[in-house]
Parts: sequence; structure tokens; C-alpha cells
Amino acid sequence: MTPSWDDLRVFLAVARQGSLSGAGTALKLDPATAGRRIARLEEALGAPLFLKSPQGYALTGAGERLMPHAEEAEQAVTVAQDAVRGQGDRLSGTVRIGAPDGCANFLLPQVLAPIVDAHPGLEVQVVALPRVFNLNRREADMAIGVSAPTAGRLTVQKVVDYQLVLAAAKTYLAKADRIARQEDLRGHRLVGYIPEMIFDKELDYLGDLGVERPRMASNSVAVQYHMVRQGAGLAVVHDFALVGDSAMQRVLPEAFALKRSFYLIRHADDARVRRLSQFSDLLVEGMRRQMAKVREGLTDAVPSEDAGSTETFR
Repeated sequence: MTPSWDDLRVFLAVARQGSLSGAGTALKLDPATAGRRIARLEEALGAPLFLKSPQGYALTGAGERLMPHAEEAEQAVTVAQDAVRGQGDRLSGTVRIGAPDGCANFLLPQVLAPIVDAHPGLEVQVVALPRVFNLNRREADMAIGVSAPTAGRLTVQKVVDYQLVLAAAKTYLAKADRIARQEDLRGHRLVGYIPEMIFDKELDYLGDLGVERPRMASNSVAVQYHMVRQGAGLAVVHDFALVGDSAMQRVLPEAFALKRSFYLIRHADDARVRRLSQFSDLLVEGMRRQMAKVREGLTDAVPSEDAGSTETFR
């Protein structure tokens, strides 16, 4: 019996999610149906593909050998669908973006709204999580990162620079001791990441202020921002989050600013998918345009150079 694409699709979902329930959620199937599809595929191939354990489903040797061929079939189906949908300039279908929550909360909404307006058939999903996304497991079609990965079959494109700056609510600053230099921060509450939950070295920035542990902390930069906005203390925040927020004020603008960059990360094989490539072009263009507005809106922002080169890591 020749394996069907439907069964291979379930195989890939179970391999990536590590469970029948996770695969069922991803494919909108009930776990029992996913289990029957896997059993049918194993019968067709004459070999067990998964080992079940308390930790979930793990690939057997046969499953590991099948994985690259199933991914090739998936890519062929995606390219075929893209060819059928690709008539005209309008984008359609679903695109899922993984992004750190600072970018997802304070930058992507302004960038994505006009893209969706221009393409009514397009559905965009933003997964905002304070961690690195695994594109090899297809957790997202593309991801925005704060550092460039150096391993895996990925294409990495630097999108734009931004700044991390020190800020506090005006209400907090009105009643707090004056902050004239960095040494004055010692008497103030600092809000930041939970140290044990920092997932990228680019986010470990409180050391630059001489602070080992923040007085108030969260694994979400959006939560940190709203803590500070309510007068909890000071925090290092994204410069683009401050635009239009009259309740917040930069602190020590001449003495403290950290330059960081956003990178667009894609699976290398997706370069052939016209829909995803078109969307990524619109996303990069929109992020750069929005950051240009940010620099205009923040009089003390320092302009930075953007590099549009794309590298492929294998």
C-alpha cells in the first residue's frame, strides 16, 4: 500500500508535537483519528514509526528515516498550493509568525494592520512567546528573533535596529528621588526579566545598570512595561513602545541606550513558496517603515543603519 499524503501529514504533526493530542490540535483532528492514521501508515510501511513513553511520542529509527521524505512531500504540496493560489497580487491563506512579546505587543500590530487591509483573503496569526521558536518543528511559518541563529536549515535576514532605553511613569518620577546619573538608580526599584527565565543573551541587560536581580520581574516584557506604567519603578523598555505614550518618560537618555536588532528567520526550503516570500517582503518593509516613524517621534533616538542581507545556514 502506498502511503497517502493525509497520513504523512499526521506523521509530521505527531513527530513535531510529540503527542497525538498535540497533532490533533494542530490539524483539527481528534486524537483517536490521528492514532488510526499513524497505525495505517505503519501498516503500509511495515515498520513502527514511534515509541510511546510517559514523555510522549518519539521517532523510531524508521521514523527518523521517513522524516526528511515526509518533509519533502510537505514542501511539494505547499509549493503546489502556492502555484494555484498565486494568481494575481493578492495574498491569501494563513501565515503564522513567532515573535518575542515586545515586538508582538508594541510593533507588529501597526505593521500587520495595513498588510491585512490590502489582502482580504490573508489570515495572519502572531504567536507571542518569550522564547526562541523552533521552525524545524513548524511552530510558525517564520519568526522574528533578537539574535541570529547559526545552525539549522534557516535563512536569516536582519530587518531593523532598535534601542532599549530606561523609562518610568511620570507619576513615579514626580515623587521619587532625582535621577541625574546612573549611580542614582541604586535607590530605585528596577523591573525586569526573571533571571532564570531569560531565553536569549540579548535580553540580559540589567547587568549594564549594575543590577543583579530586579525588585519586580516577569518573563513577559509587556507585563514589565505595564508594571512600570502603573508606577512600580523603572525598567529597560523598547524605544518603539514609548511612542505616543504620554504617561511614560525616558530616564537618563544621554547616558543609557542599548542597540539591538530584529532578524527575520525562515526555513530555507520556504524560499520556493511565493506566498511566504511575498509576505516576508511586506513584513520587512513594514517594520522598517514603522521604525523610521519611531525615530521621527522620539527626538532623542539615535539613527541606526539597517542591513538587508540574507544569510543561509545549513
